[in-house]
Amino acid sequence: MTISDHGARHVAIIMDGNGRWAKKRLLPRVAGHKAGVEAVRTIVRAAGDLGLEAMTLYAFSSENWKRPEEEVSDLMGLMKRFILSDLDEFAANDVKLKVIGNWRALAPDVVALIDNALERTAGNKRTTLAVALNYGAQDELVRAASAAAAQGDITAEAIEANLDTADMPPLDLLIRTSGEVRLSNFLLWQSAYAELYFTDKLWPDFTPADLKAALDQFARRDRRYGGL
Repeated sequence: MTISDHGARHVAIIMDGNGRWAKKRLLPRVAGHKAGVEAVRTIVRAAGDLGLEAMTLYAFSSENWKRPEEEVSDLMGLMKRFILSDLDEFAANDVKLKVIGNWRALAPDVVALIDNALERTAGNKRTTLAVALNYGAQDELVRAASAAAAQGDITAEAIEANLDTADMPPLDLLIRTSGEVRLSNFLLWQSAYAELYFTDKLWPDFTPADLKAALDQFARRDRRYGGL
């Protein structure tokens, strides 16, 4: 499949179901998060092969801080290991890393790792992988509107120009795994005319074949953007 086959440039995924995946197997939640990281690796590799210019993954929301301290610590540890272990692969596969959200409020060692990864992959062009960390769409909209106000009139164009995703293609398709059918404060502005795709698959079980199935369905949809 190429871009001409499905027409999508930018796909976002709410990666839901790690905890339930672990519970079904009588494993601790961290095992589900580890399996979820493996799914991320597989899907990111597939994104370029499927002709996607950009992919945005909801890794850690601003609401996730409400989770137990041990689970938050496990998630941060997994994220650091993912960045460290996959940076060479990003470079080899021409993947540019981008991080959206209030990620500079994270621990200094995490911020330093991210800064290094952003710098090392800045020149890559095949696919952009945007990871949403400490992200909430309502917070993003407040920040974008504030920036627009500081620059002049608050218009739709000014807000869009100040979104975290301003340098990415418009969002075409938003996927959510695990059977939940809500946006959970993710890319609310960007999703205004995006197609939505919900699957019962838990995130660790989501495969490149599932991504291709979502893109196949996207290709069959008639996007009218409010027109006839």
